[in-house]
Amino acid sequence: MTNVMLPLAFGMIFLALFLVFAAIGGLTKERAGVGRSIAVLEALTSAPDEMKGELDSSFTERVLFPLLTRTQTMGRRLTPEDASERIREKLELAGNPFGWTVERVMAGKVVGFAAALVVSLTLALIMGLSFLTTLGFVVIVSLVGYMAPNMYLYQQTFDRSEKLQRALPDAIDLLTISVESGLGFDAACAQVARNTEGPLSEEFARMLQEMQIGRGRSEALRSLAERTNLPDLRSFVSAMVQADAFGIPVGQVLRVQSSEIRVKRRQWAEEMAQKVPVKILVPLIFCILPCLFIAVLGPAGISIMNSFSGKL
Repeated sequence: MTNVMLPLAFGMIFLALFLVFAAIGGLTKERAGVGRSIAVLEALTSAPDEMKGELDSSFTERVLFPLLTRTQTMGRRLTPEDASERIREKLELAGNPFGWTVERVMAGKVVGFAAALVVSLTLALIMGLSFLTTLGFVVIVSLVGYMAPNMYLYQQTFDRSEKLQRALPDAIDLLTISVESGLGFDAACAQVARNTEGPLSEEFARMLQEMQIGRGRSEALRSLAERTNLPDLRSFVSAMVQADAFGIPVGQVLRVQSSEIRVKRRQWAEEMAQKVPVKILVPLIFCILPCLFIAVLGPAGISIMNSFSGKL
């Protein structure tokens, strides 16, 4: 018994010493690790402002921008070669919205397609649709997500064209008055850019900037027409280019263009007024008339039903 207990006692002693040394070593390592962490924090706090700016970058700069770069590369690979030129034309017609570039539009298509695919597939699984219904739903929603940037640019182009259509007659009147008062055409365009607001003012200001950097008046006017899809503005630009080419007095051309634009604006207003009865027909039939019938014939119908049921 003594021979068995003696080795067991020595073993317990060695085990206790091993645990003690291990605990001391762990504490020492932990203290060393804490010391290194404190040293790193002190180094960061005492670092120059330039290094702090690099280390304090936001989540957008560290994660979203690299992800956007990858999606731009993927979108460039998935789109045809001439798609960038078409997207650039759409951006010009939309007025070059802030932050929108050709690469970002391509990346937006990829991101919209992926997001719509995930969302549509999740909704289809939650609703428990059949395979064919799920396939059709996912395909349609994914295509909508892919075309979402194009639809946004189309809406921006439409809104911009409406603003140009409304501002063009007043701008040409101001041009006519300025030229007839003795100003040159360039100075009259500067008056329009300075005293008006909206996309037309921005386009005149851009035209003047192009002329200041060395482009001819005809080329700047043609560029102005190419950045818009408004027929009246294109016809005005064509008339001014011809007047500049043949030496026709600008004031006379502006006077004629002003009267024509006013007539077209009145015709456009009459056309919009003629469309009102057609546009109001659908809400009238499906929204207003049912409510009117309920309010007028509802009490009579209730009285008739009570009469036939013998309650009176």
